[in-house]
Amino acid sequence: MKRSITVLGTGRMGSALARALLHAGHRTTVWNRTIQKAEPLAALGATVAPSVLEAVNAAEIIIVNVSDYQATAAIMRNDAIASAVRGKLIVELTSGTPHGAREAAEFWAEHGASYLDGAIMATPDFIGTDAGTILVSGSSQAFDANEDMFRALGGNVQHIGEESGRANALDSALLALMWGALFGTLHAIAVCQAEEIDLGELAQQWNATAPVVEGLVADLIKRTNAGRFASDDETLSSISAHYGAFQHLLELMEAREIDRSVVLGYDAIFQRAIAAGQLHEDFAALSQFLGKSA
Repeated sequence: MKRSITVLGTGRMGSALARALLHAGHRTTVWNRTIQKAEPLAALGATVAPSVLEAVNAAEIIIVNVSDYQATAAIMRNDAIASAVRGKLIVELTSGTPHGAREAAEFWAEHGASYLDGAIMATPDFIGTDAGTILVSGSSQAFDANEDMFRALGGNVQHIGEESGRANALDSALLALMWGALFGTLHAIAVCQAEEIDLGELAQQWNATAPVVEGLVADLIKRTNAGRFASDDETLSSISAHYGAFQHLLELMEAREIDRSVVLGYDAIFQRAIAAGQLHEDFAALSQFLGKSA
């Protein structure tokens, strides 16, 4: 028999989670601070609970998808809820930090509940599809016992470790990759606009260049993992080669009065590596200068 599930928070993502569970045949209860946002799910078969306590009492598994961990604490951390969750599973799918996940895991364990922390690596339209990716950390026993529920949420739901903060840590790392690409795109757009280059041409040239960049990223991760920072026969590019081209970008941006606040941060990292005598090493050597703030 499929287990009963409550979803706390029915914004776009929470509603997508609830719809996927309903589609898979799970008895689903939903709650939202603004109850009108939960009511469309009733037409699909969900029970709309008037309070968090009633929503928690209605299910064996409580999925939380609110704005942040502080919002979770505000609605969940009271004596009534702490008593009601004993013996149940809490799945936190709210965006947060690794230390926040660890603190939550400790709190709920003290109140007799199992806890899994997850990071949703998808937009709402991917939830419930084969490509839907959610990273989950915490008890593998709790994950395995409820694998059918996780499979309903996405075909690429992965348990990535027993340590509760692991999912959020990897989420932050992947978001750093994404924002690097997006802010890099903003810089590219600003340069093209300043130099009167059509953005359609930028898109075309990016399509041709993307495989090279993907190869560089993969090589950077591989070399850093192996600690291979010295230039060798397999080096794709050295710090010196990048730094020379980077100076040209800085000069162009200064001449065209393009905001350089982000790229000056890159320059500071280059400078630390160069000061340490790493100018002619593999680009991966820069990873040694990001572990701690300057």
